[in-house]
Amino acid sequence: MPEIQLGSHTIRSHGAQVARVHMHDWLILLLLVVIEIILNIIEPFHRFVGEEMMTDLKYPLQDNTIPFWAVPIIAIILPFIVIIIFYFIRHDVYDLHQAILGLLFSVLITGVITDAIKDAVGRPRPDFFWRCFPDGKGVFHPVTRNVHCTGLKSVIKEGHKSFPSGHTSWSFAGLGFLAWYLSGKIRVFDRRGHVSKLCIMFLPLLVAALVGVSRVDDYWHHWQDVFAGGLLGMTVASFCYLQFFPPPYDVDGIFLASISEILILMVLSPMLPFCSKVYCVVLLKMDV
Repeated sequence: MPEIQLGSHTIRSHGAQVARVHMHDWLILLLLVVIEIILNIIEPFHRFVGEEMMTDLKYPLQDNTIPFWAVPIIAIILPFIVIIIFYFIRHDVYDLHQAILGLLFSVLITGVITDAIKDAVGRPRPDFFWRCFPDGKGVFHPVTRNVHCTGLKSVIKEGHKSFPSGHTSWSFAGLGFLAWYLSGKIRVFDRRGHVSKLCIMFLPLLVAALVGVSRVDDYWHHWQDVFAGGLLGMTVASFCYLQFFPPPYDVDGIFLASISEILILMVLSPMLPFCSKVYCVVLLKMDV
């Protein structure tokens, strides 16, 4: 198989061309951002919370170990920095574009699914009692014994968004995608038995797992919320990576096609509706 030289395919020479080809993907990303904003604005379902249920919802209300503003840094900025580093090593603008696109799709799809479920389920957080009754005096319906919250509406609203954990799902969506990306770039599955490569690949997943643990330690989530969030984020990350890249154990998991071949395949893509465009390029390079 001939070696493909990618040094000439930079942002300056091919960046605009690649972006135009994928314009519809960027428009879908914009739509996902709008949906995510709407889901955060609407009021979640306020499920029945009886007096006897409050026994399990009296954990202390405390600050986040990992604040909300830090989640995009962990899930997006950190993987983005690693992707940029590989771009400066390989100078492959298509690899850069697909990696960024896959990362953003992974995080935004996960975010939309997470917040849609949060709003629909409305599960109370472990610290719901103190959100509902900041003075510690419970007020309940005389017949149904449902809560009559006296706290701030914004705090109560956030208290009905326990399932699944957004911190965890976002972290696994971004860092899970990064783990897939690293496994391809450093050739983890080259069958040479380098355990150090596995350690590098698992490092982002460890960080994501620690984010999930912090959510339970802070009493902002039940363990089921964290488990579901991690599973959701990792699943979406896997699908998004495999949509834009070949499996990391197949043909070293790296791009083998030139920009011209990729653009030609994009033109022919209506003839290949069920085949990942990038993966088909790899198959073409293998003369399959």
